[in-house]
Amino acid sequence: MMFPSELLDAAATHKYPLVFATISGAHLYGFPSPDSDYDLRGVHVLPVDDVVGLDPAEETVEITQQRGDLELDLVTHDVKKFCVLMLRRNGYVLEQLHSPLVVHTTAAHEELKAIGSGCITRFHSHHYLGFAETQWKLFDKERPRRLKPLLYVYRVLLTGIHLMRTGELEANLPNLNEAFHLPYIKELIRRKTEGCESATLGDADVAFHTAEFNRLRRDLEEAAERTGLPENSSARPALHDFVVRTRLGRSPA
Repeated sequence: MMFPSELLDAAATHKYPLVFATISGAHLYGFPSPDSDYDLRGVHVLPVDDVVGLDPAEETVEITQQRGDLELDLVTHDVKKFCVLMLRRNGYVLEQLHSPLVVHTTAAHEELKAIGSGCITRFHSHHYLGFAETQWKLFDKERPRRLKPLLYVYRVLLTGIHLMRTGELEANLPNLNEAFHLPYIKELIRRKTEGCESATLGDADVAFHTAEFNRLRRDLEEAAERTGLPENSSARPALHDFVVRTRLGRSPA
């Protein structure tokens, strides 16, 4: 897949070695507007001296910049911090790890994806329920109400339901809707992708989407009760080994 050269440059010029850099946000979710910025997410590896010395280590690097006509939001975490987040039932970091929009990758990236499957538990449903609730409150308090948080509501609820039912992580809303067949999703995406980040929704539609929000939230809760996913992650020993080897520049045994 071809990406804007600005994204490739941002990964190539990162101050630390990268395990991976992928695109997240609206581009991953399948509803970028013409004026959407690019959310670049990834994992960097701090030098051993930075980790064991007295000075604070730069566990997170955040850069927001304008490169030509492209607005870039780059956030990377050190490998240890990212792996700790993976163990905290954080669906967001797993979506970054498994994003198919890969700007930079390594053999360590592929290994980390394989380990990541052992991090998924039934309690990831709480992440998606909480994220949906936050986005719904954002959608419902604004006047006029914007399409973007509403699409985020549907995206996270469908991702959560799909994960509980299948054990597979899918963050792209058009792909998800191939299984859910919600007739209004395609039109909402069309309006967002052909409009702008501030595209709005009429008040007459709010009652319908409120009912859908509540219905899908119940579906996610029920899917979590019935899921075959484990209660606890099995990945901690493998992640510990991965962090040590990656920090020291060692290949897998």
